[in-house]
Amino acid sequence: MTAPLMVGAADMAGVRRMTRVIDTLGEMFTDLAGGRTRSPARTVVEHGDQRVLLVSPAVWEQRGVGSVKVTTLTPDNPDRGLPLIHGIVALTDLATGRITALLDGAELTAVRTGAVAALATRRCTAEDADDLAVIGAGVQAEALIRAVTAVRPIRGVRIHSRTRARAEQLADRVRETASRPVRVTVCDTVKDAVADAAIICTATSTDDATPVVEADWVAAGAHVNVIGGTHPDAIEVEPALLAGAVTIVEELAAALDGAGEVRAALAGGLITADDLYELGSVVGGTADVVGRTSVLRTVGMAIEDTAAAVALFEGVADGHV
Repeated sequence: MTAPLMVGAADMAGVRRMTRVIDTLGEMFTDLAGGRTRSPARTVVEHGDQRVLLVSPAVWEQRGVGSVKVTTLTPDNPDRGLPLIHGIVALTDLATGRITALLDGAELTAVRTGAVAALATRRCTAEDADDLAVIGAGVQAEALIRAVTAVRPIRGVRIHSRTRARAEQLADRVRETASRPVRVTVCDTVKDAVADAAIICTATSTDDATPVVEADWVAAGAHVNVIGGTHPDAIEVEPALLAGAVTIVEELAAALDGAGEVRAALAGGLITADDLYELGSVVGGTADVVGRTSVLRTVGMAIEDTAAAVALFEGVADGHV
C-alpha cells in the first residue's frame, strides 16, 4: 500500500502554488456553473460554547478526484494562543479509491478562500489595480493578502483590526515577505482603511448583524471580497452596497443558505435572486464587471477544498515550486 503524500503548510506557500490553486478553482467554478459538478452540503455539529465540528465531502468527476475535510472551529482558541481552525483534508483518486494525499486542513482552508477571492479580483478589477484594504488581521486576512497580490501588482496595503497589536504584527509580516516593495499602513478605523481603495477584503470573526463596513465608505468602482462572519446572518458589509453593485456568489443555493449580506439584501427588497451572478459565469466572461462596483460574498464550499487539494497535490507530486 502506498502511503498518502503529506502536504503541510510549507508546501502551500509561494506565488506559483497560489496561482495554480486560483487557476484550478477557475476550472472548477466553470464546471459548477455549467452543472457538471456539485458541492454537497456540509455536516455541521455544534457543541459546547459555539464550538463546531464540520465534515465536508465532495467529488470533482472531471478531474477524477474527491475529498473529505474534517474541521474544528473553536472561537476561544486565539485567547489560548491557538489557531481558530484545525483540520485535515483527505484527497482520493476516484478510479482506484486510494487516498493519495493528506493536507493540512486549516492552511488549505485559508489558501482556497484567498484563492476564490483572488479569482474574482482578477476578473473584476483593472490589471493595474494596486491598492488593497483588509479588515481583519487573522490567518485568513493574511492569506487574502497573499492571494490578491498574486493576481494584482499591489503596492499599498491598509489594514484595520479591532486589535491593533494583531494588525501591526500582520503589517510586519507583509513587509517582510512581500515579493515587491509594498507600503503597509495600519489604520485606526475601518472607514480610513477602505477609503478610495480599489480592492477591499473583509475577514473578521463577527457574529453580529451590524455592518463592519458601511456602503457609502466604498468608492464607486471598487471590488469587495466579503469572506463573512461566523454565523449565517452575520454581516460584514452593509447590505445596501449590494443594491448598486454586481453581486457575485459561489453558488446561488449556498449563498441563500449562508451569506448574511445576501439574505439581508433579499429580505429588505434591495435585490432579487436574479441580480446574483455565480462566480463560474463571471469567470466564463458572461458578465461585464470591470469598472463597476462589485461584491463577492463567499460562504465556502466543499468542492473548493477538492479543487485546491488536487492543485496542491499535483504541484508537490510533480516537484513544482
